[in-house]
Amino acid sequence: MRTSLIMLCSAGSLLLGGCNAKEIAALQQQNATLTSSRDQLQAQKTALEQDKARNEESLRSSLLNKNQQVNQLNQNLSGAEQTNTALSADLRSKEQRIAEMQRILEQKDAAVKALRQKVGDALLGFNAQDLQVNVKNGKVYVSLSEQLLFKSGSTKVDPKGQEALKKLATALQGNQDVNVLVEGHTDNVPLKGVVNGAKDNWDLSVLRATEITRILTSSGLPAAQVTPSGRSEYMPVASNDTPANKATNRRTEIILTPKLDELFQILEAN
Repeated sequence: MRTSLIMLCSAGSLLLGGCNAKEIAALQQQNATLTSSRDQLQAQKTALEQDKARNEESLRSSLLNKNQQVNQLNQNLSGAEQTNTALSADLRSKEQRIAEMQRILEQKDAAVKALRQKVGDALLGFNAQDLQVNVKNGKVYVSLSEQLLFKSGSTKVDPKGQEALKKLATALQGNQDVNVLVEGHTDNVPLKGVVNGAKDNWDLSVLRATEITRILTSSGLPAAQVTPSGRSEYMPVASNDTPANKATNRRTEIILTPKLDELFQILEAN
């Protein structure tokens, strides 16, 4: 730069008669200022270019991160949709099973009502105090008093009781989907010694249930369909505090339960 100034001054000297020292110093100062401005601008340019590069890199990184997040969200959405589809299918399957169970239960309730009507009609001529037919907990209960069936302490069914049992067996014939449970019940008065082969109320209740089972099966019910059971004094329907209540407890209950094999199969499938 100094050489250029000297050459400029030399050229000027030829035209103007020479440059003085003051002019040279001013030109040198101007040159230094311009050089400093140029360097500052270059530094600013470099800084701006570096900021631009950093910003571009930050934007690229942010965009990549956003793309990754979008991809992850899409994957999550796809997984959620698959899960929702599976849950919807499972819900439909459960609703179908519930509807099927409801249908079977309605059929069973209808069958119980029809069975109660049929049994009630078959036993219509007997005294209501000695023979009752009721529906309880989805089962038909035929309750027969001791007075109708047995003499005191006896295990042999009286003729009137045999008539009732034979009519019941006739009404149940053909109903292979009904389980028949014969329950013998007594009061809480202990037996005195051995009575007709019974040592206690347990024996008496079982022997009476067994005798009734024999009459039912000999009257046409399949033996595999009937189960005798003795409950002794331990399921009273009244307190054993009066002769009338004790007579009420001395009874036989024949419990008719529709089979629910189809329903159990659905429950097991779940």
